[in-house]
Amino acid sequence: PSPDPLPRIPLSFSKRRVLQSLFFASLAVILASFLVQLFFSRDLDGIGVWRSVWIGVTAMWLVVTMAVRKRRNVAKGTVYLVALIGLVCVYWDYLGGWQRWSLTYAVPIVCASAIIALLITVQLLRIDVTEHLVYSGLTVLLGLVPFVFLLFGWVTNPWASWTCVLVSLLVLADVQVLRGREMRLELAKRFHL
Repeated sequence: PSPDPLPRIPLSFSKRRVLQSLFFASLAVILASFLVQLFFSRDLDGIGVWRSVWIGVTAMWLVVTMAVRKRRNVAKGTVYLVALIGLVCVYWDYLGGWQRWSLTYAVPIVCASAIIALLITVQLLRIDVTEHLVYSGLTVLLGLVPFVFLLFGWVTNPWASWTCVLVSLLVLADVQVLRGREMRLELAKRFHL
């Protein structure tokens, strides 16, 4: 092969800075799109489908953005994703006329699924206990939030919430029994106790 006749020109920008700018621009667009949804009337014919598609695409982009941003710590990223997906679902339900499907089904299912997915991921990737224990515990505590929904009667069908609470309690008991000492040591180290 012959040498390239054009000279090689080094990049004059920082790849990290570009990715950081794209991340913040994405967040700005996502937040703006959520705010714009408030200006549409809930009862406009035909807007419901387009609103759902738009919020779905926006939520997907938000999840991808956060997953890329928090890719180094799987458990920490899971906490962020559970919180973001839960909030997006509640907002979506609010825009759709507050049918309470978000509190009845979406939030409990997302929390329980995240707990199970995190348990599987930690086992498959053989992640060190110190890297995931605190955020795994936080994910389990988020799984207890549907109990609050049950207490205040905010759900129309209790099964998803009870299942999520049961999964959370089982995992919490497992962590206390099998990894209680490691959890206390990690918390002491993190909080300088």
